[in-house]
Amino acid sequence: MKKVKSKKPAKSLEIQSSDSEAELDPETHKKSLEKLKEVDPDFHHFLEENDENLLNFEADSDEEASDPEEDDAVHTPGPLQADSDESDFEEEVTLKGKITLKMVSEWQEELQSEKKIKITTLSSVIKAFNAAMLRATSSDGTSKGEYKVEGSSVFNAVIQMCVLYLPGAIKKYLGMEQSGKDPQKCKHFVKIKASLVAYLNDLLKLLSGVTSENILTVLLKHLHQMSIYVACFGRISKLALKKLITLWSSSEETVRVLAFLCILRITRNQQAVLLDLVLKAMYMTYVKNCKFVSPSTWPGINFMRRSLVEMFTLDLNVSYQHVFLYIRQLAIHLRNAIVVQKVENRQAVYNWQFVNSLHLWSDLLGATANKPQLQPLIYPLVMVITNTIKLVPTHQYYPVRFHCVEMLIHLSKESNTFIPILPFLLEVLTSYDFNKKHKKVSMKPLDFSCILRLAKSQLMENGFKDAVIDRIYALLLEYMANQSHSIAFPDTSLLAIIQMRQFLKNCSVSNYTKKMRQLLEKIEENSKFIERERSKISFSLSESKVVAAWETQISTAGTPLQTFFENWSKINRIQKRKKVTKNDEIAGELPMIKRKKISEDAANTVKAENKEPLVLFPSDSEDEKDNFIMEEDDQPKPKKKLKKKKDLKLKKNKKIAADAVDDVADKGDVVQDLSVNDW
Repeated sequence: MKKVKSKKPAKSLEIQSSDSEAELDPETHKKSLEKLKEVDPDFHHFLEENDENLLNFEADSDEEASDPEEDDAVHTPGPLQADSDESDFEEEVTLKGKITLKMVSEWQEELQSEKKIKITTLSSVIKAFNAAMLRATSSDGTSKGEYKVEGSSVFNAVIQMCVLYLPGAIKKYLGMEQSGKDPQKCKHFVKIKASLVAYLNDLLKLLSGVTSENILTVLLKHLHQMSIYVACFGRISKLALKKLITLWSSSEETVRVLAFLCILRITRNQQAVLLDLVLKAMYMTYVKNCKFVSPSTWPGINFMRRSLVEMFTLDLNVSYQHVFLYIRQLAIHLRNAIVVQKVENRQAVYNWQFVNSLHLWSDLLGATANKPQLQPLIYPLVMVITNTIKLVPTHQYYPVRFHCVEMLIHLSKESNTFIPILPFLLEVLTSYDFNKKHKKVSMKPLDFSCILRLAKSQLMENGFKDAVIDRIYALLLEYMANQSHSIAFPDTSLLAIIQMRQFLKNCSVSNYTKKMRQLLEKIEENSKFIERERSKISFSLSESKVVAAWETQISTAGTPLQTFFENWSKINRIQKRKKVTKNDEIAGELPMIKRKKISEDAANTVKAENKEPLVLFPSDSEDEKDNFIMEEDDQPKPKKKLKKKKDLKLKKNKKIAADAVDDVADKGDVVQDLSVNDW
């Protein structure tokens, strides 16, 4: 039945359309379609799904009536017309939001204007920065948003405008130019809050995607200006600190310093909330990045250690909990190594992470010696350091011993606390046989600054004994110079004097005995000086305040050992700088001995008379011969006399050369020292 019904209306519709093909009434067509809907609803539904234009006959006829002169090209399919309309609309929006250099200059003038800054200007600038950031981070170099940045010139102009003028404009808008108050307490902060969050997020994304040192430097300086606003938002603060701590630990020198300044400023603005997290994160990053030590990594490790000391001194009450916990962890590792005598446990102590942690805490406790909060931790730290020396007191681990002694000397000097350090140095002089002949010759002197453990092959070299004597001499001199003003110096130095005399008696190597004898003489001289000054006092030794005042007076006036140490340290510092800067490689031209040049006429005469082939690189003897003007052939001289004259001339030139070398030696090193930071 349905098939029969569907054919009949179709035929009637077909006949109707053919009969009225020249002139078709829309109303009649509409009535027939309504009738079709009643007669055959299935076929009407079929037309709705497949031929919608036939049912919308009225709309098509209206379009034809409006444009009667159009030809067949007007009857294009509907979907194609719709697509072309949408593309035209999109092009209109893109052109509307395209940023030009003229727009950037106008915004820049408004940001620099002395009048009141409008919120619309700030939001437009921040949206422009977002568009520039999207262009920089997108894969195809385009940005989708309210604004669009095209071309590198516009991109650079937008970034430059934000970096140079946006911080000042925000301050002016919030009214913070003179007050310096918290931005969150400003009247208009609520209006700009959302824009600030968007801008800071974009800035951090841009900072994460940049690798160039120069661009990082510019962005970090800008972030330092914006740090006061970063601290207002907890989530952004944590993201910023995470990125900054990474830059602080692993970038170039300038970037490290700027990253630390940003960390310091953000933390200070929200110290109660952020300090705890920052201290923990920075310490863990420091430990991770000081695992390997070399001359190239030493400056970075030293910078991290000093900046960490600065962070811990912000609030000593908060720092105490961290320092106590980390020193306790070091003590636990050391106890396990002492109790369980295994290689794994010893390696947990004798590594750079452990040693650098001890170095950090000794620097911190020395820097805060005038404040009482961290002073109770000096004793446990000293016990950890001394037992680290005693863990494996063999020759192979002398470098660890010297590193630990350096920490103890620094801590004793800064905290004005007596620490028995002499036994750890004198033990080396008495326990090791320096008369033993070496089996190998060192090509380079051993440097213990970047070594913790020596190989067995290094123990057989002559450089090992030289380096040990040099380190003992330097550490003994420094420690005794620090204690040279003490009223008890003659008593505390007695053990050192006895053992050094014993070493001089047993050692037969002149280079070693010469150094130790010089140091022994200075210690004895200082001991006699303190005894003379001590004989003049009239107060009791139990009066601690009077004794401290007397020691301060002696230290201010200067002691013989202290004066000697200051002169020695100057020379040693210069040598260390030369070593760091490799002056031997960049010394340039060495001083040359100038010789008298003969005149051109004499030279021509010699060439004409000798008529010998030209030699490009004559030997020294030929050079000397050229300085003489030979006589004519008819007046020859005996060869013996000529030889004597030649010998006299050679002797004379050698004497001139020796005098020149002596002059250079008297003047000292002709190479100027470069100003490079100490290790």
